[in-house]
Amino acid sequence: MNPTTASHADPHTAPHTAPHTAPPTHGARPEATHPDPSAGAVVGRIGRIGRVVRVSGPVIEVIELDDPHVYDVVRVGPRHLPGEVIRLDGDRATVQVFEDTSGLRAGDPVDNTGGPLCIELGPGLLGSVFDGTQRPLAALHDTHGIFIPRGAALAGLDRERNWTFEPTVGAGDRVEPGDELGAVQETESFRHRILVPPDVRGVVEWVGEGGFTVDATVARIEGSDVTMLQRWPVRRPRPVRERHLLHEPLLTGQRVLDTLFPIALGGAGIIPGGFGTGKTVLEQAIAKHAAADIVVYVGCGERGNELTEVLQEFPELSDPRTGQPLMNRTVLVANTSNMPVAAREASVYVGMTIAEYFRDQGQHAVLLADSTSRWGEALREVSGRLGEIPAEDGYPAYLATRLAAFYERAGLADCLGSTPRRGSVTLVGAVSPAGGDFSEPITQNSLRVAGCFWALDASLARSRHFPSVDWTRSYTTYRLGGWFDQHVAADWSALSAWAIQTLQEEGTLQEVVSLLGVEAVAPPQRVTLRVGRMLREDFLQQSSFDPVDASCPPLKQLAMLRLVKAAEDAMTTKVASGSHVADVANHPALRVVADARAWPADDTVLARLEEAITMIAEALGADNEETR
Repeated sequence: MNPTTASHADPHTAPHTAPHTAPPTHGARPEATHPDPSAGAVVGRIGRIGRVVRVSGPVIEVIELDDPHVYDVVRVGPRHLPGEVIRLDGDRATVQVFEDTSGLRAGDPVDNTGGPLCIELGPGLLGSVFDGTQRPLAALHDTHGIFIPRGAALAGLDRERNWTFEPTVGAGDRVEPGDELGAVQETESFRHRILVPPDVRGVVEWVGEGGFTVDATVARIEGSDVTMLQRWPVRRPRPVRERHLLHEPLLTGQRVLDTLFPIALGGAGIIPGGFGTGKTVLEQAIAKHAAADIVVYVGCGERGNELTEVLQEFPELSDPRTGQPLMNRTVLVANTSNMPVAAREASVYVGMTIAEYFRDQGQHAVLLADSTSRWGEALREVSGRLGEIPAEDGYPAYLATRLAAFYERAGLADCLGSTPRRGSVTLVGAVSPAGGDFSEPITQNSLRVAGCFWALDASLARSRHFPSVDWTRSYTTYRLGGWFDQHVAADWSALSAWAIQTLQEEGTLQEVVSLLGVEAVAPPQRVTLRVGRMLREDFLQQSSFDPVDASCPPLKQLAMLRLVKAAEDAMTTKVASGSHVADVANHPALRVVADARAWPADDTVLARLEEAITMIAEALGADNEETR
């Protein structure tokens, strides 16, 4: 079955509310068609009905299923619970069910839809909240109330809403996969391109204009009817023309990330940390402030109250680039810890497929998966019920392969289409290792495929140092210093390297001080201790709840780092001239370094920097302190 175009007539298509050009006179304009919306599955054939013979939690075994294939979507029992074939053994199929299987019994019917789990892509995605199989939660609430009954099914995209389609091609034009047929103004700031599906090419026979629903035909290309809605299997990566090496950073607005451990646009990073270290807050900060066009946030197995905070806060936040609500460029996939465990695996693929779709639009999307550990736990539970031989910590032997296949769908690429268009998917996955043990399988296997490692430290979190990124264990493999030197300032790489070295030296000196006391180290080293403290407390710490400090652009980061370096130079000179190191380290003029966090992130930041450097130099140079 073609996953990108509709193929089954729907007699209930909503009428158009705006005029549009009629199709050619040889036939009436074909009405749009859409498949069964239930859980994103493809409509199947009418064939032999299978029977349940075994139920073990979310895993069931079925016999006599009609022509089963691995990853076919099935409907189970009298409630038509959605499930997915995950193993075949002769005439016996093993199915993981995306709903609670309480009440299922041997002999219940199972119907094969004949296709894989697909989701709907098109206008209406932005601002939506879906569950792990792309059921719209708001629409489910309106239909069923707070408690969603098992087997409830609604289409992922609204079939009633009309969108004003503006064509950019005409009859007789030749198009290829990925070409733009037209556009819809989805939000005030986002122009949604309607693209030729990846498997369609040829001459445009007819194209419409005006108001259409997402499942209505807007163009006919050599006999193929094209709608604004595309359907795509979540486990199949969407095709691109060419992938590129990563050379540009994704600016997150977090100083510890952008300055010390930047992630590339189209790269992949992980945030491992134990309970209470701030993984979710850091991911939410990236979602709010990263320089991305589209944000896809997947809450995979997380607590419901955390996702509730996201749902309450995001609509109230203003996008600094457009002034519109942040939700206007955000898609949320919510699969909380109390939802069916089998749907967790689907949720991360749903989020990735949505991000790839916006990449194909020529947008830079960031996918935040919180957390991949819960996804791995779902794999482990299902694997255990299948009776598979467990690998390390009980995880299935194919864990590393699944993680690699998922992370490697991130990237920077030229999109399909005759007109040059480049987009990216940047993936940031939170990892929740039990007890904060980074040697566990999810963290270690993620390390092999991620280019950024932002390790969160429980001791930093307990001391209220946030973001609690451990600068001694974190790293980045993306070589982006040249970009910062070219686009921000020529001394960026040098300052970044100096900051990392100073923090490492301070960490070594702290061990000596803890054993022998501060008087045991030489005056220059005590200056290093003071500078390291400035870097930790005044530069690396950043409050997500401070409207000024929550996001810090590169120019302000540069100014703050230059200020700390200037303070070190002034203190070193003063101590070398014979001044008492304690008096120099505690000089009131150094308070300006901490005050820099409150500087507005505008064009005045460099002027403020010059004033602060001059004040420090004059204050330390003018004092006539006691010498040793």
